[in-house]
Amino acid sequence: MRATEVTTGRRFVVALDDGEDFFPALDAFCRDTGIRAGHIPTFIGGFSSVRLVGSCGPLEHPERPLWDEIKVETLEVLGAGTLAWDTVNSKVAPHIHVTAGLKGASADGRTSHLLGGTVQFISELVIEEWTAPTVTRPKSPDLYDVPLLTFGETN
Repeated sequence: MRATEVTTGRRFVVALDDGEDFFPALDAFCRDTGIRAGHIPTFIGGFSSVRLVGSCGPLEHPERPLWDEIKVETLEVLGAGTLAWDTVNSKVAPHIHVTAGLKGASADGRTSHLLGGTVQFISELVIEEWTAPTVTRPKSPDLYDVPLLTFGETN
């Protein structure tokens, strides 16, 4: 286990509009405000399509991370996540999970890691900045290159 006390900074409410690409819009917001780390305690919204981590077949190695993705269309989403600084690409690295109800399938649900999505109508986010310590997300070669939340290191 790793843990740290964080110092919080600013708190924002962000509304992403119809047709916006979720991650580029989040990246632009973080760049414009100078946010390098924080969390999204909650967000809600509609999406015309999303890409989620998932597979339609059996997992060949269930103990390893899954890098496959599925595309799901026309859904309502509830999500949350963390933001950490990616020292390699010099930008915020989000880690966001969502639970989504498919509007055209009796709100049948999907829950997974969000890889991308296009907003339909609106997506409303609460973002709280962490100002200390430095929070990064380097890839861990010992764990299949999974990016891990790291505190106080800038490597």
